[in-house]
Amino acid sequence: MHTFRRSAALLALSVSAVASLPALAADELHYNQIALRAEVSQEVARDLMIVTLYTEEQNSDPAKLAADVSTTMNKALAQAKQVKDITLRQGSRNSYPIYDTKGQKITGWRERAELRLESSDFAALSKLTGELLTDLKMGGMDFAIATPTRKASEDALLKDAVTAFKARAQLATDALGGKGYKIVNLNLNSNGYPQPYMRGPMMMKAASMDSAPVTPEVEAGTSQVSMTADGAIEVLMP
Repeated sequence: MHTFRRSAALLALSVSAVASLPALAADELHYNQIALRAEVSQEVARDLMIVTLYTEEQNSDPAKLAADVSTTMNKALAQAKQVKDITLRQGSRNSYPIYDTKGQKITGWRERAELRLESSDFAALSKLTGELLTDLKMGGMDFAIATPTRKASEDALLKDAVTAFKARAQLATDALGGKGYKIVNLNLNSNGYPQPYMRGPMMMKAASMDSAPVTPEVEAGTSQVSMTADGAIEVLMP
């Protein structure tokens, strides 16, 4: 019985020693590793114009109200479809009751419908917007980075980020007196593209209140986008 216990203890000790070998190997693997980070950025033009227009009316007859709103929106859609390279999207459409001063009796209904226009042709969309403001109101004018432009800038930034990471890796290797390095892991991440830039409400109000069709001013500007390269290298010592 004692012999069995001693054998079991020796077996447990042997298993423990074998189990520690991977831990030692892992320690050796990480012995000369350094975590590094590089970031690159560039200014990218906002080349997509987004305009939101809306109509809002009220009437005591909900059916008449819906018909009036539909007529106004259908007219705007038909006019917008005549302009090339403009994407049309119908936005939200909501109807809600209007109550008396006591908040108990419904005295009428109000309905609002939106039309969203997108285009990279700023001049064409600005002209159309001015024309549609005779029947619709301005809800907002935004500027964003178009998908093709975003993809192109990401590709360029990815190459620049890798180059910057390798330059930093070589700098760290030289500082430590190493003869070279190996990249252990590398993660490339875009820091996200900014939300559309919204135009100031006072400028939009001035354009919509003018008696004659007005072509709104366009100031799209640029956005700074960036990409980071996070990773680790193993420095090879002489």
